[in-house]
Amino acid sequence: MKMSSVKFLVTFLGLLLGLFSINVNQNNSVFATSKPTISQPRKSKNITVSKAEFGVRIVDSQGKANFFPTVKVPLKKGDAYGWRIELNNYKGTVKWREVLTLPKVPETWSTSDAKDNFSLSGDGKTAVTRRTQTTKNGVIENYWQIAPGDPIGKHKIEVYVEDRLIATFQFETVEF
Repeated sequence: MKMSSVKFLVTFLGLLLGLFSINVNQNNSVFATSKPTISQPRKSKNITVSKAEFGVRIVDSQGKANFFPTVKVPLKKGDAYGWRIELNNYKGTVKWREVLTLPKVPETWSTSDAKDNFSLSGDGKTAVTRRTQTTKNGVIENYWQIAPGDPIGKHKIEVYVEDRLIATFQFETVEF
């Protein structure tokens, strides 16, 4: 398998800094923040990811939501964790699918999505959410609110746009 020198340099620096890595098979594996540039065909347009981030979203006392990139998510009830992906020069709607895999079954699964947009695996550890979302400044995003009974441990989120994997986020939930 042959890698370009630019891709090698980006991958090496990412591993060195411990912030992100880009898989050789052109899938993004994001641990906190990265700037991947991967073209994805979408009918007559290419969808290019200019930035992918995972972190926690915390609402302050004034009601303002703040996003903090991280790979360690404290299980604090009411906070949320999730991802946001900026699509380069993209306006309009995007069909995306998120696959969230937990280390063990949570006490409950709760979502505001319609039944056809949300499904669980047979073992109860993996949830699939499907949405058609209008981009806001080229950004798509999704968050999960932390609830009592959420499991501690390593989690993984895979995000697909138009049925193509564009980002993988690996993170760990820890006691608050």
